Amino acid sequence: MFLVISAVLGYVYSHQLDSPPPRWVHFAHGLLLFLYQTFDAVDGKQARRTNSSSPLGELFDHGCDALACAFETMAFGSTAMCGRDSFWFWVISAVPFYGATWENYFTNTLILPVVNGPTEGLALIYVMHFLTGFLGAQWWVQQFGQSIPIFGWVPFLNEIPTYRAVLYFMIAFAVIPTVSCNIQNVHKVVQARKGSMLLALALLYPFVVLMVGVLVWDYLSPSDIMGNYPHLVILGTELAFGFLVGRMILAHLCDEPKLKTNMCMSLLYLPLAIANALTARLNDGVPLVDDFWGSSRLLCIHRITLLTLCHIGNS
Repeated sequence: MFLVISAVLGYVYSHQLDSPPPRWVHFAHGLLLFLYQTFDAVDGKQARRTNSSSPLGELFDHGCDALACAFETMAFGSTAMCGRDSFWFWVISAVPFYGATWENYFTNTLILPVVNGPTEGLALIYVMHFLTGFLGAQWWVQQFGQSIPIFGWVPFLNEIPTYRAVLYFMIAFAVIPTVSCNIQNVHKVVQARKGSMLLALALLYPFVVLMVGVLVWDYLSPSDIMGNYPHLVILGTELAFGFLVGRMILAHLCDEPKLKTNMCMSLLYLPLAIANALTARLNDGVPLVDDFWGSSRLLCIHRITLLTLCHIGNS
């Protein structure tokens, strides 16, 4: 609920995540993220203290955490005025989350490094929100060399927007090391079981298809869906991502067969969206269905899939 409020504030004051909201909104984003992190940590401790933890609780908790990636991305996108690049901030949060879930599927243990996203990562983000409240959102869109003069001598970094430099730093020093550890840990388990690493990597296939499909859709779209409707694209992709994560957690808990087939069922809308964008190339730039309504239907489809997942989890 805290991050939903934060995302709504971001939408109200920055429809396309490229305009500066009032400064109090940045402080609200930081406070709401802090409250989310606190309550997310407390509920698990309370469940273990009262001996009320359960597999369904794990599914629900991690499912909510998966959705939180999108809500916080929309909040941070409004703070940093990332515009269409907000989608890439969602990607760098979703990739480690999916990697940790994939690793847990094989190792039966959720292994977090000493410095990790749920603690230090979120703390860094809400500190950024608070700092933006003092500095102003324009700090993020000016050149990195101007925002942080100590890096002004670096040829490439000093010319790009500050938010994009932060994106590159997070990929290099957070995402890549985390994913490397995920792969290394899974490889050790697969080797010990004398299994196939290729089959283990195959579980990453649905997530890769989701990413590639959305990027192809954006490339072919005549209406620049990521630029004009960033909230819809991020939330719609997130619902598909949440379904993939939920299916993997459910399969891990229930030893479900045909996991990859069931996961790919949530991606059936992508060929339709890409085909609709292709019709614009043959119809003077006019698609059969406007991308706004296509994205809205995407959200409706994934609300249904999430309800189906909840029904399966309770049955």
